[in-house]
Amino acid sequence: MFAVFLAALSGVGVILAMVIIGFILNERGWFTPASGRVISRLVTQVALPAYMISTITKEFSADQLHVLLPDLRYPVISMLILFALSLAVARALAIKRDHLGLFSSMFFNSNTVFIGLPINLALFGSPSIPYVLVYYMANTTFFWTLGVWLIQKDGTGAAKLDVKQALGKLFSPPLLGFIVAVILVVAHVKLPRFVLSTCNYLGGLTIPLSMLFIGIAISNAGLARVRFNRDAWGILLGRFLIAPALMALLVLPTAMPTLMKQVFIIQAAMPVMTNAPVVSKLYHADADYAAIMVTETTVLSVIVIPILMVVVQTLVK
Repeated sequence: MFAVFLAALSGVGVILAMVIIGFILNERGWFTPASGRVISRLVTQVALPAYMISTITKEFSADQLHVLLPDLRYPVISMLILFALSLAVARALAIKRDHLGLFSSMFFNSNTVFIGLPINLALFGSPSIPYVLVYYMANTTFFWTLGVWLIQKDGTGAAKLDVKQALGKLFSPPLLGFIVAVILVVAHVKLPRFVLSTCNYLGGLTIPLSMLFIGIAISNAGLARVRFNRDAWGILLGRFLIAPALMALLVLPTAMPTLMKQVFIIQAAMPVMTNAPVVSKLYHADADYAAIMVTETTVLSVIVIPILMVVVQTLVK
């Protein structure tokens, strides 16, 4: 058990080192206010789609991919339950009315790409990628529909569900890269070597750039503003205890692959989505509150993930 903890700590340590580098460089003025947006776009629109194509076409067969999509129901069910629980927890903690939507959105949505993908790669390697993407599909759908609507309710304007925006965010470059890779595998299409090499090189940027982005985001949010109040404890409870426990209850009795169970539980315990402050600012909700929660959950995930990994390895065999 201690060996599992050390292995998980080592994997998270690699991630943490890159986050710290991003934080220090931003504190020393290496990046401008626009740098974070540029890095985010580079990861999501270039590096990550290329990574999906290079990894999935090399690592997976059509038979392996065929069994993935039906298990999408487990993240969907867990997020619906988490949404209901978020309302109950918010009521119990007497969360302020102008924070209710943000609280619920951050309670049931997790950072499945910028933190989830690198963490799962560090812990489980490339075989975890399709499972990460299955969870990502559910998580992204919920955030850009129900999550955004809840955040809008905290803002000054009228809350409405923008189906066109939701679809645009759902079919994002990372997911499209995943879909293209699946089609290539299912159709038994072999890409030219130079195309695969290009995708491989570009995909290699995914993890380091993602971690630099998180470091920059934490620096911009400001560690001095971290506060452990009722709102914070509620989000921490949801992200790091209720969400993984609920997912474990859903997947442990099933016959799905062991690795998929482990990935789903770890993904459920990821920090608050980095998009939460951006959307909050767009709809005039409390963007500072969202940024602080991103910072707190991201920093504390370094402690939580190794412990959770030991628990997961003990329960899921």
